[in-house]
Amino acid sequence: MSKVHELRDSLLIGDRTGADLYGRIFVVSAFGGITNLLLEHKKSGTPGVYGLFSNDDNAHGWLDALTQVADGMRDAHNTVLEHPADVVAADEFVRERIEGARSCLFDLQRLCSYGHFRLSDHMMDIRELLSGLGESHSAFVTTRMLQRAGVNARYVDLSGWRDESVLNLQERIARALDGVDLETELPIVTGYAQCTEGLMREFDRGYSEVTFSNIAAYTGAAEAIIHKEFHLSSADPNLVGAEAVRKLGHTNYDVADQLSNMGMEAIHPKAAKTLRKAGIPLRVANAFEPKDPGTLIDDAEAEAPSVEIVTGLGVAALEVFEQDMVGVKGYDHAILEVLTRHKVRIVSKATNANTITHYLDAPLKAIRRVERDVQQAFPNARIKINRMALVSVIGRDLAGLNVTEHGLTALRDGGVKTLAVQHLPGSVDVQYMVAQDQEDEAIRLLHKQFVETENAQLKAA
Repeated sequence: MSKVHELRDSLLIGDRTGADLYGRIFVVSAFGGITNLLLEHKKSGTPGVYGLFSNDDNAHGWLDALTQVADGMRDAHNTVLEHPADVVAADEFVRERIEGARSCLFDLQRLCSYGHFRLSDHMMDIRELLSGLGESHSAFVTTRMLQRAGVNARYVDLSGWRDESVLNLQERIARALDGVDLETELPIVTGYAQCTEGLMREFDRGYSEVTFSNIAAYTGAAEAIIHKEFHLSSADPNLVGAEAVRKLGHTNYDVADQLSNMGMEAIHPKAAKTLRKAGIPLRVANAFEPKDPGTLIDDAEAEAPSVEIVTGLGVAALEVFEQDMVGVKGYDHAILEVLTRHKVRIVSKATNANTITHYLDAPLKAIRRVERDVQQAFPNARIKINRMALVSVIGRDLAGLNVTEHGLTALRDGGVKTLAVQHLPGSVDVQYMVAQDQEDEAIRLLHKQFVETENAQLKAA
């Protein structure tokens, strides 16, 4: 979104004129970095307004953070907007929203100074209110930019700002799009939608894609398109080299789900489920190459077996060994209950007679809390936590490729020790567990074995 002004004359408008400009709906996220300032930094965890407000030690840390948000928003729209009148309108939009949020947080603090009210009861509502500020701002700015360029763009705010209505997501979308003429208007819609389901509660920062998929299903879209800054490729080009990767071009929702599991989301799995159920194909395109069709994701089977992508993820292996586990029910359920309670994400899992190992994607402090609770539940268990990397070889159809065997050979010959390997019959991936510091090399070796070698053979043929 921070480069939306660069996309105005290519992706958003391009060579379209007249009626060709319309028949589309754009769902936008916040400008780069704004949601980090509002909530917390996605990677480092540095608290934003939400984090500082929830742990209000110095009373006004969150106020300074909110001012920083306003400055960041103004910097963003000053980069995007060219006409002074549009800048003034955007400045006023930011002032109204930021001051409204400031007043709301002050009022809530005063209310919770009375013993009958608990701030913790309202924090999810605050998280939703704050997150919606970013999308509302970017949608408003994008609309003004397009209107200035002669497009009949329409700002559609799903954030529920100062709206007393109690609506579910479908009702919120239906009300907002009621009266919109898709043949003559180009709706610019906020990625955040205020609704009774509480998008942040279930999806946290993946809510934009959930809103996007529900709008696609509601309107019966011919296709849903996610515009990214890169193509969906066979590996990270920074690891294996830009000349070695290939664009996927076509894959299916099973592969997309596995990519999500590996933290490499083409789309949030719940959003993919909505599109899949509605029979709507998804296209992942490079926003800066609007003429390139990108990668189509649907339910089609592969024309021939092949490896499509190699990716990795750092995980923590939580190994629970209990000599008396064999033949006894309840261990697995109890461990899962602890993991669920601490909101720890499970990437993969392996079991045998007396050991259950979960490969987890979570901060170490959360995993330590899980370890403590599991130890309390099973005092005689021996629990180990090991940091490692899970490297996954993924494809719609891997039949007959002997991926497990050839992958193990490639890793061994390349000097990478495989700690464990897992392949479920009929699954779309083979998983290799390696030492954490060997993840990148494992990806390079496996990509060379299954993607680059295959490409070379195809060219030779």
